[in-house]
Order: sequence, then structure tokens, then C-alpha cells
Amino acid sequence: MGASLRPQNQEDGVQTVKQTAGEPCCENDVVAEIGEHQRTMATFKLENVEDLYEIGEVLGSGHFGQVREVRERTTGQRWAGKFLKVRRGAGSWLGVERKNVEKEVEVLQSLQHPNIMALRDVFESKAEVVLIVELISGGELFDFIAEKESLSESEGIDFLKQILHGVSYMHSKNIGHFDLKPENIMLSARGEPLPDIKIIDFGMAHHFIQGEEYKSMGGTPQYIAPEVINYEPLGTATDMWSIGVITYILLSGLSPFQGNTDEETLRNIVDMIYEFDDHHFRRTSTMAKDFIQQLLVKDQIKRMTADESLLHPWIKPLTRTQVANRNHSSINMKNFKKFNAKRKWKMSYNMVFACNRLFRLQLLCKHSTLEDQELRQCESDQEDTETKPASLIRRRPSNSS
Repeated sequence: MGASLRPQNQEDGVQTVKQTAGEPCCENDVVAEIGEHQRTMATFKLENVEDLYEIGEVLGSGHFGQVREVRERTTGQRWAGKFLKVRRGAGSWLGVERKNVEKEVEVLQSLQHPNIMALRDVFESKAEVVLIVELISGGELFDFIAEKESLSESEGIDFLKQILHGVSYMHSKNIGHFDLKPENIMLSARGEPLPDIKIIDFGMAHHFIQGEEYKSMGGTPQYIAPEVINYEPLGTATDMWSIGVITYILLSGLSPFQGNTDEETLRNIVDMIYEFDDHHFRRTSTMAKDFIQQLLVKDQIKRMTADESLLHPWIKPLTRTQVANRNHSSINMKNFKKFNAKRKWKMSYNMVFACNRLFRLQLLCKHSTLEDQELRQCESDQEDTETKPASLIRRRPSNSS
């Protein structure tokens, strides 16, 4: 389901640059002033969404709202509507914070690319914000690949190139995604040998301004870069680390830094503990391994950029020998299928666990007299357990950090 509905936990990220909100330039615009820079952050329509769109069936639901299929009344075109409950005030604990929605909308309004989920409209009422986004019906890329009996490196590269083109465009706009993982790489539709890739879920994305320093400790442990764990300034290179991890998994069916616990995974990332074992990489080309090694580099400056990745000989072979080596190498499908099945099982388990936990917390918050601090705790405890922020895991510094 392309219109991803996941609670966006932006409170885990800390932005060190000072931002001062200016007066809105008109009724439905929000403007941010940063130093001498000023830009329109997000545009919200105050009209009734049902005047312009016919509301259809529910496609999915989350803690703070629903995703529904919608049809544009004037054209008949189908879209997806993300109906998000927004907190009504400082004392409210239900819904997403409006500033987080504004940030995601501002990013999406800056991006128009075939490999990035499109934002059509944004509507606002007292109780909710509705995002009208591209209807993406092809499911996750990893699920599509797992259905195949075999896959050559060349076929895998065809998908990876689309991801790199989308990320390259994003980075050219000074935007980092900061949550690249298999769940956020979708297919626009099925039925074609090479479906179009769509990158989704920009809830953790950030638009850089020249001279600012941005830090965040949010993310999914096995995909985050060392600089996230060490709470160092982030850049677009942080996304490239995640692409290195995704590529490693795609080729082998293994997660390079996965430990028995999240803490062990984070230590492995900081200490750069990973390998290409012969059993899982025996059919992997040398060029593919080199591609990964150029991305899993601790120093952000030395890490390949998206543009450089597109010119790497594994992606763009320079000789016939390189083409032949790539074509004769293949993905470890047996292990990849196991990895994907385990990943889906874990997602389902976390969803059930989160729903049960949310129900108990709602009862607690309704029937108890809670102080402000306890209310905030109820609020934070409702965040999605599927994507556990690194800041919740890294309770104490390890010797390696």
C-alpha cells in the first residue's frame, strides 16, 4: 500500500539550527524564516475535502488515522487520502503534531519525480489534516522479488537504479530521507516485468538549509548509519549508508550488521563489523561487493554519493567483461525469501503488539487522573513499535562509540 500510514515520531530528532516562524503570507500558507532565508513550508487548503474528492474504501489504518482510496470528482482519477488526526492543543495527547505534518508536506511539495510518491493536495480542518497522495498499489519491492524463483544481479540493478535516481533527485534538492528501508520502497503497480519504484514515507525527511547543522537519533536500527548512533551532524550521505545495507540484503538475504539484540546491532554498525561470507555471497560478483563497500564507509565524506553510485561499474559497466560478470552473477533467492518471510512476520507481530498496547494505554489515560508528565508518557508510548528509534535503544554509551 503506497500511501503509508505510520505514526511519525519527529521528537526523536533534534535540530540545532534556530528556526523562527514568521507570520503566514496568506490564510493557508505557513512560512519559516531561517536566518536571511525565507521559504513557504507547507500549503493547506481550508476547503472541505469531500467537495473535491469522493471518499472510497479504507486501505489501511494506524494509530492516528486512516488511508482511504479517493476519486477526484473533476477528472475521475484515483488517489489515496491520508486522514490524520491532529492534536488540538498542548494538553492533547491524541494525534500527530501539526508541525510534523507541515514538515512532511513541505518536503513532498518540493519533490516531483517518477520514483518518489507524489503529493496532490493537503486539506485541513479543526480535527484532522488530509493528504491526497499518489495511489501506489504494487506493494513492497522486496515482496515482489521474493515471489520470483530466480533473479540475476542485472535484474536487481534495474530496481536499484530507480531507487538511486529518486534519491539523487532528492539530494539535489538538499533533502535527506533518513528512513530508507525495504518497507518504504514500493512498486507503483504490478503486471509489468519491471514495475516503477516509488519511495514513500517522508515523515523523517529533512530539508537542509545552507550553514545549518542537523542531528537526529530516529530510525530503524539495522539501516541507520554510524553518525546517527553517535549523534553527529547528518547529511545526504546518511541515506547512502542505508542503500548499502539494502543492497547487501538484496544480494544475500542477510542483514550486514544484525545482532541478537538492537544494542548489539548498533555496536556492530559503529564498529563496522560485517563480512561477505562465501556461503551467502558465492554467486555475487566482485563489482557488487565493491559497490557495497563504497557505501558502507564510516566517514561520510568518503561515502559514495547517489550520482557516483549511478556511475559505478556495477551499475554502469564500462567493458563487456564487466557486463558478462554481472549477468552471470545472481541473487541468493533461497536466503532472500527466508529474510523477507521473517521480516513480514516481525512486522505483523509488532503491529498486533502495538495495537494491544495502545488499547491498554487509552484505557489508562481515560480512567486515570494523570499529571502532564504522565500524559506525555502515554503519548510517547503509542509510537509505532515497528520502527524503534535509535534514541530509545541507546540508553548508555558503548565503548565503541
